[in-house]
Amino acid sequence: MPEKLGRDLDPAAVRAWCALALDALGREREEIDAINVYPVADGDTGTNLYLTVEAARQAVEALFAAGGHGGGGADDGRGGAAPAPADTVRALAHGALVGARGNSGTILAQLLRGMADVLAHGCDGAHLARALSTASAAARQAVAHPVEGTILSVAEAAARAAGEAGRDLRDVARAAYDGARAALDATPGQLDVLARAGVVDAGGRGLVTVLGALVEALSGEAPAPVPRARRASPLLPAAGAPGGDCAASGPAYEVIYLLEAGDDAVVRLRARLDALGDSLVVVGGDGLWNVHVHVDDAGAAVEAGVEAGRPYRIRVTHFAADAARAAAAEAGGSPAEPAQRAVVAVVPGEGLAGLCAEAGATTVLALPGRPPASGELLDAIRRAHAREVVLLPNSAELRHTAAAAAERARAEGVRVALIPTRAAVQGIAALAVHEPGRRFDEDVVAMTAAAGATRYGELAVAEHRSFTSAGVCQAGDVLGLIDGDVAVIGQDLAETAQDVLDRMLSGGGELVTLVLAADAPPALAARLERHVRQRYLAVDTCVHHGGRQHAPLLIGVE
Repeated sequence: MPEKLGRDLDPAAVRAWCALALDALGREREEIDAINVYPVADGDTGTNLYLTVEAARQAVEALFAAGGHGGGGADDGRGGAAPAPADTVRALAHGALVGARGNSGTILAQLLRGMADVLAHGCDGAHLARALSTASAAARQAVAHPVEGTILSVAEAAARAAGEAGRDLRDVARAAYDGARAALDATPGQLDVLARAGVVDAGGRGLVTVLGALVEALSGEAPAPVPRARRASPLLPAAGAPGGDCAASGPAYEVIYLLEAGDDAVVRLRARLDALGDSLVVVGGDGLWNVHVHVDDAGAAVEAGVEAGRPYRIRVTHFAADAARAAAAEAGGSPAEPAQRAVVAVVPGEGLAGLCAEAGATTVLALPGRPPASGELLDAIRRAHAREVVLLPNSAELRHTAAAAAERARAEGVRVALIPTRAAVQGIAALAVHEPGRRFDEDVVAMTAAAGATRYGELAVAEHRSFTSAGVCQAGDVLGLIDGDVAVIGQDLAETAQDVLDRMLSGGGELVTLVLAADAPPALAARLERHVRQRYLAVDTCVHHGGRQHAPLLIGVE
């Protein structure tokens, strides 16, 4: 990370923070889920924090893709105008607000909103310290009944340590992280349910991860990792947590929705929801709110939102069902026969979406520069209406996103197998051998083997001069990538494609799959088919038209 980032939390540093936090939560999500015992031991805190930060990053990336707005932007390092600092931190907060999931995710969204309110006016060390203090206070105010030993305690300790660190930005960030680490270690002594389970607070653990990513974004050095936590004790008794949140007789449902409403209406809503249930968190402002509550009467919680304003993106989770599924998984139980099976595939263009749909897959379109969020993948899994789902992300960059969607779908009772396909042609190969009539495990093995046996390549046009694994390329050069690495640099699309094919077929192959973009030269497919037919007599060629996609040509060799 450039040294200059240490002097100011500028838009580039905020962008890096988002990316680093999302990557870190992706690595630690399962570990955080495993220690989630408060306020409900539903094992999804890490996943919810990941989804919340993912939404924040999507909002920031969208702002950069649009070139910023409102003026005041600088160069983004890629030849374009970066957004203004105030716009960047506000996008971060807004993205987290609309994408917040679960109790801890909702509180994290309020923490980021509180920080943005201060950082919009300055991004140096003094402002960061003040931002953390404002964020901690805002989060406590958003929670109806704050409990010590939770993410709130960790946030407060981070803010207190930051306020004592002086004015250097990196010193403030490091002090906040160290304060949060110490507070996290103290959470079992503050909350009895954590002590009995032998774990620290899951939400606080996630916040430490987010603050560690901030330190790395500003200094270029990641803090020493938090020691890996063990899973919560399976013998943990459920009763005894403050407020009864973990009690066996506690509320049956988690209700979350976005709400458009005025401040006065939200004050009345808080009072009504507080009487209906517990774990009430209402975050937001300026007419847009994220509402989270645990209740027995989910309908009443939604009706309260209707009376206050316009609720939407309503999500209701049944805790008892989650607990039953967890118990069944612990016992090794699973359905004997699937009622229905489906495939969900991410595709880079409309043409492949049609092709995969004809093969029976539910598709999610990945537009250029706009990869799908895990919420979109989860919605696609739900649309498939199947008890068993095979998920094909078809991109290396979507591995954490797809894993989070799969985990959430499993929590809803869907049996999901994630096949780590790294390209669309691997997904096509997997779909070609998919047989719903087979046992689920056998089908997944066959699809995984087909995908793994498919090498993938693509052609791209360089946007600027850069260093690659094949040498230096200039703007306008044609790049031939094999298995994700640049292998060929050329000037002509067809000649570069032939060179890539020869390299991929040098190790053997039986079938070449070509997926052409809508703007690819009309004669390209015929020329490549002829090239393969003349030089590799035993190799067949299959051509698909992908429509509008990021690469002019995708290549698969099975």
